[in-house]
Amino acid sequence: MKRVLLAILSVSALSACSPQMDDLVAYTEEVKQRVPSTIEPYPEFEPQPVFVYSAQDLRSPFNPTEKASAPVQAQVQTNCLQPDFARSKQPLEQYGIDALKLTGNFTTNGVRWVLFSTNDGALHKATQGSRLGLFFGKIIAISDSSVTIEELLPDGAGCWQRQEVVLSLDTRGGENNNV
Repeated sequence: MKRVLLAILSVSALSACSPQMDDLVAYTEEVKQRVPSTIEPYPEFEPQPVFVYSAQDLRSPFNPTEKASAPVQAQVQTNCLQPDFARSKQPLEQYGIDALKLTGNFTTNGVRWVLFSTNDGALHKATQGSRLGLFFGKIIAISDSSVTIEELLPDGAGCWQRQEVVLSLDTRGGENNNV
């Protein structure tokens, strides 16, 4: 008996939830009658003349020429300043000077150290003689509030020129702080 009563209640509850959609159907029909249903025809295209390829006996533009010249290499001059390309790189040489910020300095066992924070959030320590930067930079002096770095910049003729950069505690690398 309980099952029959439960089934009757379920059917009556579901039938009470049927949506009243008469007004929605009437509005849809009204909108369909108002909107014109004409679709513009596709434009007619004129046929293009057939292209005849007549350069099959010429050189393909995708193949290199037979007289390809060797790439031009800058000659390394031996009588001018050159960096040591054979030495192994130090960790701070993967950052440009503009990506380094002098954070502080400290002295341990008589050796003066500086702390650099990088643009990726890492903290590195270095001392005089340490290498840093992308242009063969070397720390040549450390003071209480600054670090002097000597870089080697290419001059375009195969030689390298020395340039000193000073980073201080209140500046970032890359700012106008050349000596």
